[in-house]
Amino acid sequence: MKITGLNQDIIWKDKAENFKLIENQFQNQEADLFLLPEMFSTGFCMDAAEVSDKNEESLEFLKKISKEKNTAFCGSASVESGGKFYNRMYFVKPNSEVTFYDKRHLFSFSGEDKIYTPGKERVIVEYLGIRFLLQVCYDLRFPVFSRNNDDYDAILYVANWPEKRVEAWEHLLKARAIENLSYVFGLNRIGTDGNDLFYRESSHCFFADGKEIGEKSGNLVSAELNLEKLKNFRNHFQFLNDRDDFEIKIN
Repeated sequence: MKITGLNQDIIWKDKAENFKLIENQFQNQEADLFLLPEMFSTGFCMDAAEVSDKNEESLEFLKKISKEKNTAFCGSASVESGGKFYNRMYFVKPNSEVTFYDKRHLFSFSGEDKIYTPGKERVIVEYLGIRFLLQVCYDLRFPVFSRNNDDYDAILYVANWPEKRVEAWEHLLKARAIENLSYVFGLNRIGTDGNDLFYRESSHCFFADGKEIGEKSGNLVSAELNLEKLKNFRNHFQFLNDRDDFEIKIN
């Protein structure tokens, strides 16, 4: 499976322009799955009442482009549902089947936890035979929540992780791959947001041994996920068999 992510310079609070940018970037690209950053349609914005999707605008865009390109799309958006705001990660298949994950760990340092509602479920979606754990940005700092119970093959992290803390982002992505014997694809945005935070190119894909397998071209980063290679690696290094047993309790 080929995954291609867009190192998107997200245009602050402008959904229409971000949709155009994405379409242009992927116009002549082919992949089985296209990945977009956290809050790809607005930027990581705490003005949820102003920018959040009231009518599933970002989801409808993903369904449209997924159908047109006959491939899956994944990314997160600010969403209002039932009078609450969520940082919602969508996984959209070409047949318009939708799976979503609401970000569990909200970034209290920026006040995200005061505005958005945390998700209550750990979400895994299967596509073309590969099982993906869906995760958003700050989730990366909490390894218990992403612990592999032999129930997924790859983790997808979408983020707005600024340069000033990017060292943690890059090291933790590799750690999650090694400790979970999993592929890890971490997609970050680039550019400067409306809060003057700068994001440098720092998207990566790691194999289960911690080796970088992502290849970069322009604003795109791509990687081939080989399930047979992963299975052989896990059969040889059966570290998951020695993992601790525990139960995650979500309030």
